[in-house]
Amino acid sequence: MGKLVFLDIDGTLCNESGRVPESAKEAIQQAYEQGNQFYLCTGRSKAEIPDDVLALPISGIIGAGGGYCEVEEEVILHRVFDAAELNKLIQFLEAHQVEYYLESNQGLFASANLRKLLIQLTLGETAEDSPEGQAKIQSVKWFLDLLIEDPSKIDYEDVNKVSFVNQSIPYEVIHEEYDGDFQMLRSTVSAFGPDSGEIGLKNINKRTAIETLLQHIQRKKAECIAFGDGVNDIDMFEAVALGIAMGNAKEELKAVADEVTLSHDEGGIAFMLEKLDLINA
Repeated sequence: MGKLVFLDIDGTLCNESGRVPESAKEAIQQAYEQGNQFYLCTGRSKAEIPDDVLALPISGIIGAGGGYCEVEEEVILHRVFDAAELNKLIQFLEAHQVEYYLESNQGLFASANLRKLLIQLTLGETAEDSPEGQAKIQSVKWFLDLLIEDPSKIDYEDVNKVSFVNQSIPYEVIHEEYDGDFQMLRSTVSAFGPDSGEIGLKNINKRTAIETLLQHIQRKKAECIAFGDGVNDIDMFEAVALGIAMGNAKEELKAVADEVTLSHDEGGIAFMLEKLDLINA
């Protein structure tokens, strides 16, 4: 019986441009054909996963940092915010002029000025109407196109995570306000800035979701491998027998990893799948 391989997306499966390197696509397909199974394990909600990732031979998805899990298109876990608590959180963010988006399987619902802020952050000092500025905006268009800006379409009882893009107050202010009630993490998207972050449900993370998945399919931790790059992947590594940090990973993750491979664009996933004999040389 083959291995179960859990893949983070941003910075692991996808490079900084949001693309899956060809080396990873080919290696995953080969390893799948040789009997191994692949599961996405990401902070993204399902609506945020790009088509080229979903086109891979994926057996299941752990999303929203562990709040959602499906296996062979069957939903086995979906934890959502209490609507009243969510609205209090939104009021706090808006009172402090912190932009945000609500994540659900129905889509990503943006605060009033989020799109404008994301464009500003993407451009930096580059003029928007310059060729360089237009190229920068084009590189994030896929994400901007996901944002739904009509608040009447929000189902407040179907939100599984809140991401905030914060240029207004220190991250610590938000962390101290909500860390006891929710799962707080700094954002893994460096372009959002160091004071941005994610707010998830308490006691829900990638480890708990993997454990739920393994129980559902009746497989064991000893059969599992994970690839990651961020601090939020430490929990994922705790749930598997072999945790592999990408060459571009945060130092905190490399410190607890069993192996460190090459970066995404250097073929890190393909290199390690071959090293582990999950694909033929």
